[in-house]
Amino acid sequence: MTIEARALLPIAEQAVSIARDIIRTQVPGAVTAKGDRDMATEVDYAVEHAVREFLTRETPEIGFLGEEEGMSRTGDHLMWALDPVDGTANFLHGIPLCGVSLGLVDNDMPTLGIIDLPFLDIRYTAAEGAGAQANESPIQVSDARDLETAIVAIGDYAVGENAQERNRPRLALTQELAARVQRIRMFGSAAIDLAWVAHGKIDATIMLSNNPWDTAAGVTIARQAGANVIDIDGSPHSMTASATIAAGPKLMASLIELIAETRKSTRHSLLSDLT
Repeated sequence: MTIEARALLPIAEQAVSIARDIIRTQVPGAVTAKGDRDMATEVDYAVEHAVREFLTRETPEIGFLGEEEGMSRTGDHLMWALDPVDGTANFLHGIPLCGVSLGLVDNDMPTLGIIDLPFLDIRYTAAEGAGAQANESPIQVSDARDLETAIVAIGDYAVGENAQERNRPRLALTQELAARVQRIRMFGSAAIDLAWVAHGKIDATIMLSNNPWDTAAGVTIARQAGANVIDIDGSPHSMTASATIAAGPKLMASLIELIAETRKSTRHSLLSDLT
C-alpha cells in the first residue's frame, strides 16, 4: 500500500499536539540516566508513550521508533521516528530551546516532518512535495553565499565512550569555522538547528551525527524549504548517513570545501600523533 506523506500530515499534527500539551503542562520530574551526561526525564517517557499509543491506533500499518524505548513495531517500508523532547538538557534547565520532533521515514529517506517548539510558540511542518511552513506560513532558506557573513550552528560535542577521540574532528571543525564564519552557534537541539536553517534564521548547520529521531523531521523541513542536506562525504543525506549537514544551495559549496580541508588536516594530525 502506498501512502502519500502529505496525506499523513493531519494525523502527525494531532500526535505532536498531544506531545506539546504534555511538555507545556508537566514538570520534568524524575531524571533517568542513559549514560555519561545523557538523561531522560519523566516528560520524555510520557510524551513517547502518548504519541506511540496514538499513532499505533491511527496508523497501525506504519512502524514506530522512539528515542527512549526504541522500535515497538515495524512497517512494510514506512516508520515514524520520534524524539519526544529534543533538547532534554535544555528542558531540564528551563532553557526554552527544546521541543518535539516527529518524522516519517520511507525506506531510509525522510518524507514528512513536524517540529513543535512549545516554549517559543512555533510549529514547523513539511511533507514531500508540499513545501515547508512555520505556523502555517511558507518559509525558505537564506540566500547567504559567503562563509564570512554566515551564522553556522554546530551539533553538541560527544559524551560517553571514546568521547575525546570522537570530539577531535568536532573541535577541529569548530576552530576552522571560528576563523571563517561570522558566528558559530550551539543550540543543543538538532531539531532547532535544522528548522532554523529552513526558516533562514541561521545559514547552515553541521552535526557529525545522525539519529533518525533527531534528524528525520528536520531534514524534511529543511529540504522542503530549499536547503541542501548531505552526509559528510557530500552524498545526499539519508537515515543511514554518518553526519547531517544542511545549508542553502549558495553556501553549500564553500561549506563542503571547509569541511574537506578540516578532515584532511585532522587525519594528518592524527597520523603525526601515531608516529
